[in-house]
Amino acid sequence: MPIPNGSGPGGTRIVLGTCHHDCPDSCGWIVTVEEGPDGADRAVKLRGNPDHPYSKGELCPKVNRFLDRVYHPDRVLHPLIRTGAKGAGEFRQATWDEALSLVAERVRAVIDDHGGEAVLPWVDAGTQGMVQMTSLDQRFFARLGASRQTGSLCGATAGAGLAATYGGRKSADPMDVRFAKLVILWATNTRLTNRHLWPFIEEARANGAQVVVIDPIRTMTADSADWFIQPLPGTDVALMLAVMHVLIRDDLIDHDYVRRYATGFQELSERVAAWDPVRAGQVCGLAPGEIEAFARAYGTTRPTFIRTLIGAEHHEHGAMFFRTLGCLPVLTGAWRERGGGLSRSVGVWSEAAIDDAVFSVPSDTRQVSMNHLGRALNDEALGIYALFVWNGNPVVSVPNAAEIRRGLERDDLFTVVSEQFITDTALYADVVFPAATEIEQLDVIPSWGHLYLGWNEPAIAPRGESVPNTELWRRLARAMGMTDPEFDFDDEALIRSALPSVDVDLLRKQGFLRLDLPAELLPYEAGGFETADGKALLFSRALAEAGHDPLPEYRPAAEGPGGELHERYPLVLLTPKNHTRFLNSSYSKHHGEREGGPFFEIDPADAVSRGIAEGDVVRIWNDRGELALPARLSTRLRSGVVAVPWGWWGKDANVNALTNDTLTDWGGGVAYFDTLVEAAAVET
Repeated sequence: MPIPNGSGPGGTRIVLGTCHHDCPDSCGWIVTVEEGPDGADRAVKLRGNPDHPYSKGELCPKVNRFLDRVYHPDRVLHPLIRTGAKGAGEFRQATWDEALSLVAERVRAVIDDHGGEAVLPWVDAGTQGMVQMTSLDQRFFARLGASRQTGSLCGATAGAGLAATYGGRKSADPMDVRFAKLVILWATNTRLTNRHLWPFIEEARANGAQVVVIDPIRTMTADSADWFIQPLPGTDVALMLAVMHVLIRDDLIDHDYVRRYATGFQELSERVAAWDPVRAGQVCGLAPGEIEAFARAYGTTRPTFIRTLIGAEHHEHGAMFFRTLGCLPVLTGAWRERGGGLSRSVGVWSEAAIDDAVFSVPSDTRQVSMNHLGRALNDEALGIYALFVWNGNPVVSVPNAAEIRRGLERDDLFTVVSEQFITDTALYADVVFPAATEIEQLDVIPSWGHLYLGWNEPAIAPRGESVPNTELWRRLARAMGMTDPEFDFDDEALIRSALPSVDVDLLRKQGFLRLDLPAELLPYEAGGFETADGKALLFSRALAEAGHDPLPEYRPAAEGPGGELHERYPLVLLTPKNHTRFLNSSYSKHHGEREGGPFFEIDPADAVSRGIAEGDVVRIWNDRGELALPARLSTRLRSGVVAVPWGWWGKDANVNALTNDTLTDWGGGVAYFDTLVEAAAVET
């Protein structure tokens, strides 16, 4: 067999890499490269790395076809300059020098006329790479005096909620689910969006574990569970309060653990006393007996492992979900045992190995929420006149898409996009720079779904004139006259500077390396919470001082059932990742056609009351926008709940034309899933 990251017989090379997508699995892969007739290397095969201890040689359907993306005929391979109206997608090819000169000229003019804060960077996780996601860009925008992006589409709200109880964001190793006797998959469609964890869950089940799924949609994961619980959207906290009510009422508490390692038990007991299963059942739409049974199963089974991801944070009170969920394993002492506790993102464990300070540059310029891009671009008082977008497609991935489009259409806004394809956002760019793909760039991928760093060796040279993000910032810095020595560091030097305690050579050789952590990771076995006294905060004075409830509590969303808008828009809209071949908007260009178009999923009773039949074109609308999509009648959803899958491009397919851009309670996230709509069949 050819040597990984080396040459083999007949000019064939095997190159180790890591999937860069914003996914918890961060799979290891192997690229086979052959020398073509023209002497240029060509990637001919990409498959999973069988030696990777988490993904074990399997890739998901979307990544199995990644080479289609690399060699797709529509890929952007040269700098482009807009020639037509914004949004028309009319560009001409330009040289790098011409495009860089234009950007430098226009950005200098913006700064001269309006100041550095008139420049706004917008970046997301199109790559999760340590240096290609964000590194030299921080120095570039700090030198410009640009506004700073704040907030997060995913992750920050969940982390802030968990930290409100634990003082930090540490959680259990997901792979330890295999030691559990009760596995609770709460608000996560594991088989679709975290598929490589499923074999570890099946291992637990083979050893006698019961698998419970809690989700407002009957997903493919729910269909594979032993027990499915389907609360109404956004009511999970009420369910948790009832579970705690039963645990305390029936004395299923680990009193020794709570006494030693938690504060506020008395206050919490008084709060949840009012949340019996009857009351919670009325809120959640669940039978009280089902809540009782679930609570008793949780309180009498050991070890119990709760797995959740980011879906539940996309509510107005998303942080409270994670703050409350974190209380459950404290009350039962589930943290004492391997296979017990709670697992969300484990990306925090990488922070000890990665020195992000080598990239960060102090700045006190104003902050602008990435979730309110549309608002920012249309706010004359804020005064944004230059926008840089990379690693993302905000027109598709950010709520209230119509407002973003209106902002991007401004004649006085200069927009620069780095991309691999002409996305819905790139359609509005004045300059598009060609971005390299993952097999064309060097990086290290920290995972938030397991405890391994992944190495990514470039398998081929960047196609055309495309460049990694790091090289884009070097070229832009030179064009703007910046002379900081950091812009002269190559990518390997950047990686080594950020991994001072990691054996980089071993990481490169193996393709992956486990973080330097105990084999049995029990972060809160004996307390050790990252609070002032090392105890979990069942009652939090810090939350009270910040104006939040110091105790777990259920509150309905402002845009939700019972609110002012509910009479006009009586349907709760969910926007799940519902497809198998593309979960990220970046895959819509060439995988979406294999999935068919988006659709409007509705319960049969709700459909009948609106005169909607299977396949009818349905108008779905609210105050933010509207869509027209074919109806799909489905019993996966409860009455009053509808769904449109997320991820397709185009005005007629983008569900974020409808979604709510209210910020979450804390953490800077956004309330996608607190969206109300109405629907009616389109008259023909």
